[in-house]
Amino acid sequence: MKVLIVDDHSIFRSGLRADLAEFIEVVGEAATVDEALALIEQTSPEVVLLDVHLPGGEGGGGAEVIRRSARLLGSIRFLALSVSDSAEDVVGVIRAGARGYITKSSSGAEVSRAVAAVAAGDAVFSPRLAGFVLDAFGAVAGEQAETSDELDRLSAREREVMRLIARGYAYKEVAADLFISIKTVETHVSAVLRKLQLSSRHELTAWALERKLL
Repeated sequence: MKVLIVDDHSIFRSGLRADLAEFIEVVGEAATVDEALALIEQTSPEVVLLDVHLPGGEGGGGAEVIRRSARLLGSIRFLALSVSDSAEDVVGVIRAGARGYITKSSSGAEVSRAVAAVAAGDAVFSPRLAGFVLDAFGAVAGEQAETSDELDRLSAREREVMRLIARGYAYKEVAADLFISIKTVETHVSAVLRKLQLSSRHELTAWALERKLL
């Protein structure tokens, strides 16, 4: 299983590499957002193990790596591995697209099992972090029903465009990601805003965040 390790501490990277199970092949190591993006494109890992706080890029750390690389290779799974256990950090990378979040107090065997689980499509969290995720994404049944009704107004393509625009993608990036023209993106965005009774992409982002759709 091809794995890329992204952390700005070389001692931690080397120690983690030595502790991972034999079924894991470390295809590279990166210390910054920019290095991570370059290596992801070069090595096409199945799973990226990354810290939340990383130098470089636009200052978005691990969440920025996830968002920007998703535009390149959508099949990659991301597993956050950090010393931080703050709700803000956990929710931030999960919203960006990470499939799991475990702390650096985890053993090599625990990290290896988490990598395998994430690669298989499962979500993995350290036990004490699960509450943050439930609080952030576990909307009550009434809220879910309301959101479902609102989403039913949109076509499947409009939902795809809505999520990308709400995440901050530019029109040309949405067009490239979905293999459609910029003009078509503009048409879909107009339809989404009209159907949801919103007036701007900023309101759309707020709407999507409130409903835990990002």
